[in-house]
Amino acid sequence: MALTVGVIGGGQLARMMVPPAIGLGLEIEVLAENEGSSARIAATEVGDYHDADVVLAFAKGKDVITFDHEHVPQPVLKALVDAGVSVHPSPAALFVAQDKLVMRERLSAIGLPVPDWARLSAPADLQAFLDEHGGRCVVKTARGGYDGKGVRVVSDAAAVDDWFAQLSDDPAGIGAALLAEELVDFRRELAQSVARRPSGDVVAWPVVESIQRDGVCAEVIAPAPASAGRISDMAEEIARTVARELDVTGVLAVELFETTDDRVLINELAMRPHNTGHWSIDGSTTSQFEQHLRAVLDLPLGDTGTHDEWSVMVNVLGGPATGTIADRLPRAMADEPGAKIHDYGKDPRPGRKVGHVTTTGDDLDDVVYRARAAAEHFLD
Repeated sequence: MALTVGVIGGGQLARMMVPPAIGLGLEIEVLAENEGSSARIAATEVGDYHDADVVLAFAKGKDVITFDHEHVPQPVLKALVDAGVSVHPSPAALFVAQDKLVMRERLSAIGLPVPDWARLSAPADLQAFLDEHGGRCVVKTARGGYDGKGVRVVSDAAAVDDWFAQLSDDPAGIGAALLAEELVDFRRELAQSVARRPSGDVVAWPVVESIQRDGVCAEVIAPAPASAGRISDMAEEIARTVARELDVTGVLAVELFETTDDRVLINELAMRPHNTGHWSIDGSTTSQFEQHLRAVLDLPLGDTGTHDEWSVMVNVLGGPATGTIADRLPRAMADEPGAKIHDYGKDPRPGRKVGHVTTTGDDLDDVVYRARAAAEHFLD
């Protein structure tokens, strides 16, 4: 009898788990937030993941429950575990990804490299941090931020008064305190993905370079240029340590800063397949989505080698002003036959990730050019 994976969340990550699930002979079912979700092809139920009864009913008969995002409340996760459901990653690991202050506390306790940071409970705390860090810093909400949301660069303690007014112990809010971080002087942003199964085996993909625009990942180059040796070794060791020390199961993505003084610092964690790993669908022997399914089911992990020297992924952000990605596929396919095009089935909206394209090859300039050219077909 086929193993059954239940995925909470109906976004594009759940959607991209479907093809490898079919290939592995798995049954995959999705609890989606709405009828028109990106993962509607596998959405067997639509319901509120904040409701423990809804989630428990969905979990019945599943061999494992995993996630499209990290937002399922801890009480709901605890209810699953208490009911004997196999949950990967675990609630304890997810808690670190759900709250940036908890993340900084745990990573600092482990001794991993992070930007200088402080907990802020009042404007006076922020002013003190600004005074210590040259009058500028980054302030983040502890909960709920993503793709540049919940992040501000500030030089005035009054710049986040609205956030201080929203502080609450309510898990659905922005958190009980804010996070201040030094404004890191970095050369570029990197990301290191690994996968870990419950029995402890870990595999890693090459470290990649992530190019951001307006706080959102726009392009990814795999492997990161000029990273072989010290940089790649440091990035992989950091990610393996995070996975081991936090007992992360499934795919883990560690977003990193490569600083101008040659340090590598942890920026964020994602305990699921991640945008910076989408290149692996077409560029790696085992994609992050297949690997995540293998890992959460504690199956042997796949090889993470690459097909070509370079892979470049370009996000389609916003999409066409008129029509859909599907409308423009024939022309894009004809003009860029070597590009792999992924449509998330989402309505276009400014800044929204509605798809991505990937190209591979041995000449980086050519691979970048072809990926960008393919993506341009879906933008106005």
